[in-house]
Amino acid sequence: MSATPLPSPARNSANWQLDAEAISVRVRWFGLILGYALVNFTAREFTSSSVVHTIVLNALLTLGLAYTVVDTYYSARGKVVLSEAPLAVSLMEALFIGLLCHFDDGVTSSFRYYYVLSLIVAAFRYTPRVTLFTFVMHAASYGLLVVSHPGGRDELESFVFMLVLMGWGAWTSTSLAGLVKRTSDRLTEANEELERNQNVLEERIRARTRELQQSQALIVQQEKQAAFGLLAAGIAHEVGNPLAAISSLVQMLRRRDTDHYTRERHRMIDEQLGRIQRTLRELVDFGRPANPEANLVHVEDVVSNALEIAKYYKRKKGKTIVTEFAPELPPVRFVRDQLVQVVLNLVLNALDATEEGGTIAIKTSRTDDWIEIVVADDGHGIPRNRQPVLFEPYFTTKETGTGLGLFVCRHLLEDANDGRIELTASSPAGTIFTVGVKCEEASHEPDESEREPTTTDVEPAVALDS
Repeated sequence: MSATPLPSPARNSANWQLDAEAISVRVRWFGLILGYALVNFTAREFTSSSVVHTIVLNALLTLGLAYTVVDTYYSARGKVVLSEAPLAVSLMEALFIGLLCHFDDGVTSSFRYYYVLSLIVAAFRYTPRVTLFTFVMHAASYGLLVVSHPGGRDELESFVFMLVLMGWGAWTSTSLAGLVKRTSDRLTEANEELERNQNVLEERIRARTRELQQSQALIVQQEKQAAFGLLAAGIAHEVGNPLAAISSLVQMLRRRDTDHYTRERHRMIDEQLGRIQRTLRELVDFGRPANPEANLVHVEDVVSNALEIAKYYKRKKGKTIVTEFAPELPPVRFVRDQLVQVVLNLVLNALDATEEGGTIAIKTSRTDDWIEIVVADDGHGIPRNRQPVLFEPYFTTKETGTGLGLFVCRHLLEDANDGRIELTASSPAGTIFTVGVKCEEASHEPDESEREPTTTDVEPAVALDS
């Protein structure tokens, strides 16, 4: 379980405390090294008393070394020793420095400057109030030295000098620490504000990128549609003229007196020519520029029109399409060609997803004010990790797909403000898409009685590459 992020002020305080702790650790190591040097490498009188004092001083410094090692360990782990009891740390330091001075030279001991170092560290680590109490403790500790080592005017002057030095050190360190901390807080706030602005900017860039991708996808789709329309018109022109000539010749031959076998063959040729001409008309109708005007259309006619086009798809072979239309559905107001394009795309996707012998079921129904078209197949399904981005441009699960079909379908439906498309269910057992369009009650003529489910037979004779 991840830890909950700290609020900005609390996080700044924690970071400041750790930084101050790192500084105090370095100061302690400096003081210990200097203390060992003062005790063991400076000229001293070799008397029994001085030897004892040297041993005691080394013992005190070793005790301080142990505490510093523990403090360093905690600091390396991002923690602070006795962070909840800062006055206890100040009291220990006052006693520690007082004992060092007591066993060294008393009031004039060089260890008395440790009081100033301790106050500087306290000013950076703790609040001004804690620093004030630390100053009082250190002043009391140094005052006990004056009482335990009575002397003359020099000791009194040294005491007054140290009090002034400690007071000045505490005051200037507290002011400096406050200034540094305020500057750090402001820099942190500015950095966080910059980070927030950067996140907002990145999100805006991502949003604009998505919009550009969607616009580009629509342009690509429109260009493909236009190119397909030109191709269909060219095919109809180039093929239509020879077909018309052939049809005329067949009609002329049928007028001649021939035997029954020849007349039957002429009739079969004429039927196949008519079939080719119907295919060309459907191709031209599908490729012509779409009429952008919305009209009242019946979803049954739209589905039937889409299936008439889909029957030429090369992967239609060996697969069954079953339709079930609800009775007396009111018409919908929509751009007919666009709605045909939506249904056709779903049918072609279903054909791609199913193996030979598979079934695609198309069902219409009404839910409140919505007319729904459900396209279900028993294909391989869509992986769960790909479903959230299914309607994004250029996303496809096909090896040769463009990734524009479902995106364009959603765009056409949502732009009309009266349509929606969603992936209802998908698993290895099949996929279900649902298209919803607001129904139009006005000018509705009753449909025929409920139609029985119909089956679209496979026509393998004609197949167009898609």
